[in-house]
Amino acid sequence: MHLDRLLQILETVAIAGRPLTAAEIQTATGLPRPTCYRLLQTLSDSGLLDDDQQSSAHYQLGQRLMRLAMMGKSDADVRRAALPTLKDAADHFGEATFLSRFRKRGVEIIHVETPSDPGRAYMHPGLGFRPMHACSCSKAIAAFAEADFQQAILDGPMKAYTDHTKTSREQLAKEFATIRERGFAECVEEIETGVSSVAAPVHNGSVGATLSIGTIGPVRRFTGRYRATLGTQLQQQAEKVAAAMELR
Repeated sequence: MHLDRLLQILETVAIAGRPLTAAEIQTATGLPRPTCYRLLQTLSDSGLLDDDQQSSAHYQLGQRLMRLAMMGKSDADVRRAALPTLKDAADHFGEATFLSRFRKRGVEIIHVETPSDPGRAYMHPGLGFRPMHACSCSKAIAAFAEADFQQAILDGPMKAYTDHTKTSREQLAKEFATIRERGFAECVEEIETGVSSVAAPVHNGSVGATLSIGTIGPVRRFTGRYRATLGTQLQQQAEKVAAAMELR
């Protein structure tokens, strides 16, 4: 019964399509006022509803609920929404551009787009899981994750893939802070010698990111200045992906 009432409130807010006052929700659900207000507080505390105290109509679907809904989307749906942006980015950069997704406390590259120019030489990142501490696509997501998940990464084993791989919690914690400040992540020969990548998170409202978009290339092309330019442009591309998936 308690769960049914919570779902009733969430359905009422979702159907409305706009923020509602507590009084409107109570009227629509027919719940006793004390019960309704108590359940609204429970939903707000859990992040399933957002409670904007500055507005009279301040209850709307919460960012945590939106994140759960995003994680429930199939890979096919995610690829379909991101594909136009990935194609444009691959042609614009002249480099392979990839989409990565958080799942089961790991990050997986789920799609790669390559430049349409048949004469263009590029690197392909391959599909599959990437280490949380040593790949731009993973770090772009991890840097904006909850504190306990970040702590698990910092406390966990960090394999050294090359001499450039960061394997100390101090190094990685500092890098996470840098990523949050500038908005994108880098991997400079941390996975493979001679290879660099840059990735930006696809933000899901204010609750972090479950996706990232990135590009990869040789270190001779991916200079520090060029990586900074790529990072800025990837943030713009990530915003387009977020808009296509209605995450903003």
